[in-house]
Amino acid sequence: MPRWVPGLLLSVFVLTACGGAGAPVRMSMSARQALTSSPEALEFEPASTRLELFREVARLSEQEEGQAAQALVLFPISQNGELVAAPGFEARMDLLQAPDAGGVLELTFDGRTGEYWPEERRDSLQGLSEREAAELVARTLLTHWQIEVTGAVQVDRVSGAPYAVAYVDGILRINPAFLYLAAASGPASTQAAVQ
Repeated sequence: MPRWVPGLLLSVFVLTACGGAGAPVRMSMSARQALTSSPEALEFEPASTRLELFREVARLSEQEEGQAAQALVLFPISQNGELVAAPGFEARMDLLQAPDAGGVLELTFDGRTGEYWPEERRDSLQGLSEREAAELVARTLLTHWQIEVTGAVQVDRVSGAPYAVAYVDGILRINPAFLYLAAASGPASTQAAVQ
């Protein structure tokens, strides 16, 4: 046997064991499962996995748009006295780019549900804290959904919820796991996932 054969076999074995170069992203969970997971578990998923999960959420949001929310939907909102699925959004929409330049909507984060919004900055949230990411996502979605409010909107943290974001009775409930998915779609994260 030539001397180079064992080295070649070892290289093939190592590449196979490590998934090979340029191996496709394999998601170990669905978007709905990711939302019911703890945000901490998602924080340590690779950006490429979180990006694929975000794309799945976006696809589902477009499919569910306008449906009565009697079945479980990812973005339920109250509209004209009914609970319906909110208008969907495209996967390329950056939910961390608030379109209202920061001042039109008044938001409060006093944690009425007992869950507080962490203020520690996280790399997997593009350097933002959960609270800062929640504010940007809240402003973007409320504007996209064309929600008109006269007072402050209460923003609650609801980890483990079976939905991503819900707007009911003037309260916006955000699943923090969704923030980690949304952050993966931003320009910096998308660039890193491509490289």
